[in-house]
Formats: sequence, C-alpha cells, structure tokens
Amino acid sequence: MENKSHAFMAGLFTIVLLAAAVVAGLWFNRDRIEYVPYQIATKQSIPGLNPQAAVRYRGLDVGKVDDITFNPGEVGQILVHISVRPDTPITQSTFATLGYQGVTGIAYIQLDDDGSKPVKLESAPERIARIEMRPSIFDQLQNRGLAILQQTEEVASRINNLLQPANQEKILAAFDSIGSAASQLEAIPRQLQPTLSRMPALTAQAQQTLGSLNTLSRDASGLLNNLDRLSTNLQQPDGPIATISNTAERVGAVAERLEYETLPLATDVRTSLRSLNRALDNLSERPQSVLFGAPRSAPGPGEPGFDSK
Repeated sequence: MENKSHAFMAGLFTIVLLAAAVVAGLWFNRDRIEYVPYQIATKQSIPGLNPQAAVRYRGLDVGKVDDITFNPGEVGQILVHISVRPDTPITQSTFATLGYQGVTGIAYIQLDDDGSKPVKLESAPERIARIEMRPSIFDQLQNRGLAILQQTEEVASRINNLLQPANQEKILAAFDSIGSAASQLEAIPRQLQPTLSRMPALTAQAQQTLGSLNTLSRDASGLLNNLDRLSTNLQQPDGPIATISNTAERVGAVAERLEYETLPLATDVRTSLRSLNRALDNLSERPQSVLFGAPRSAPGPGEPGFDSK
C-alpha cells in the first residue's frame, strides 16, 4: 500500500509541477501591452480575413483582428474588431484596406493615412471609434476588369455590326476608291516630269536674273553716291545754289530801286501825254483857236453872267 501511495504522490507532484510550469510560461510570455480597440465598418467582401489576423500600419505589425461580426443595426455591414498598439498614429484621416500575404491568400488589415485630417482618433472600450475601409488594389482591379470586359464586349458587338454584309460592300467600295485615287496619284509624277525637266533651265535663268539685279543694284548704288556728292556740292556755302540765291537777291534789289526811281518819271510822262492829247483834240476840233485862241467857256452857277434859264 505504501508503494502505491508513494507512486500516487509522485504522479500528482509531477502533474502539479507540469501545470505550474505551463502557468509560469504563460505568465512570463503574456503580452502586457494594453491595446486600443477600434472597429472597421465595411460593406465590401473580405475573403480570407479571419480572427487573429495581423493588423499592419504601413507594413509594420501594430495589432491583430479580435473578432468579425455583422452589424445588427445596418443590413449587409460587417464590423471588424481590431486591437492596435497605443503608440500607433491613428488619426481621423486613417483608413483601412485589405491586403494579402504572398500567394497563400491569407488576408490582413492594412492601415494607412492620407494626411487630410492629422488629428488623433481617440478610442476606448466603452466608446470604440470606427475607421473607414476603402477598396483594396484587388477590388479596384476586379472592378476595372469588369469595366474592361464590358467595353470589350461593346467593341466586339460594334465590330460584328461593322462586318455585316451591307457594311462589307461599303468597305470594299471604299477600298476600290482608294485604289483609284492611288492610281491617279501615280500619274501625277509623270505629268510633272516635263515641268521638272525644265527646272534646271529656269534655275539658270533665275541665276542670270539675279546677277543682272546685282549689277543694277551696284550701278544704282554708284548713281546714288554721285547724287549725294552733287547734292553736297550744291549745298555748300560757296556752291551754285548759294550763288544763284545771292544773284536773285541782287536782281531783286535793282528791280526795287528801279521801281522807286522811275515811278515819279513815269507819272510825269503820263500827265504830259494826257495834256498833249487834249491839246491835239482841241486843235482838231477848232483849228481857228490857233489864231483866235480858245473860246471862253459858259459861266457856271455863281459866276457872273450865269443865266438859269
């Protein structure tokens, strides 16, 4: 009986010792950091995301996913409960996306910040703050892939409509028109060949004309130089223009002198001529006046012998 009791005590001691070792290991290895809770609300699909998945801020591990539930207050909305380190710079402009690790397809939460609202987002267990979730790169590729497929289908439909028999006839007619236009374009160089063959002669004539123009330009330049010299000579102080001007001034002075000196003489000559004309008129009318003198004129008003009758 003593052997059995000793074996029982030894077994019990071993079990207690193992349990104590496990509890001590858990106690020393437990995380003493107090994580801050946040919620991520989204209506997007989150394939591959499970509880205990990693939460990363720009590639750095800052927490984990605690739970994934549906929002009972809004149909179709998923709430992802996460816990992050208190030193993580979570702001009002922080947003979450869904990332995947390699080719395994294991999803994780990727946090990032666009810097539009750099104000720290406070959160507590009694009032958990929410972080916006945006479409991931795979969601964007999926949406754009669907848009590309729709556009491809539309292009294929238009190509099918373009290849209908009626359109094929129009296309063939257009090709025939293009062929005719190409044939006409081939005939244009042959038509231009005579003109092109005369181009060297025209070029030579043009060069001769340019030479003649250069000669004429040089002659005109010489003529202009001669005219400039002649103009300079004429405008000199002792030049012809100055001489002619002085001569004109002298002639004007002589003419003015003649006018002042001969004007009284001309006046006397005109008076004498008028007196001579009157004498000749009286002589022709009364020749007897030479012998008897000029007849006396009749008395005028106020003179003696005046008769008003």
